Amino acid sequence: MNQRDRVPTAFLRPTPSELGILRVLWRLGPCTVREVHEALSAEEKTGYTTVLKFLQIMHGKGLVERDETRRAHVYKARLAQRQAQRLMTSQLVDGVFDGSMSKLVMAALGDSGPATPAELAEIRELLDKLERGET
Repeated sequence: MNQRDRVPTAFLRPTPSELGILRVLWRLGPCTVREVHEALSAEEKTGYTTVLKFLQIMHGKGLVERDETRRAHVYKARLAQRQAQRLMTSQLVDGVFDGSMSKLVMAALGDSGPATPAELAEIRELLDKLERGET
């Protein structure tokens, strides 16, 4: 595996601001700084230069890739959302729950407040699929 193929360790612990930007990129796909800024500003006032700086830092960390072929650089998440979720969940399970997925699930369902009926139905469906070997 070459250096480019390695998963950046920053995906294991992105900051809340970095996660906000990644969520925009996952939802919208590749974006210019202006597009990310507009999407973030719809939820909370954010400065354009702040978004630019974060994207530059995230590029340096390997969290995003940058296409410099156009005048306005286009950024995209280095990993798909599902890949990033798996990496971060794995880190959480290993580091906080001694490698036990059941401890994580029990903590999430027992300590975080009640799950909605829709969430419980999704969980039941997933458990049924796992029991049938359909993951």
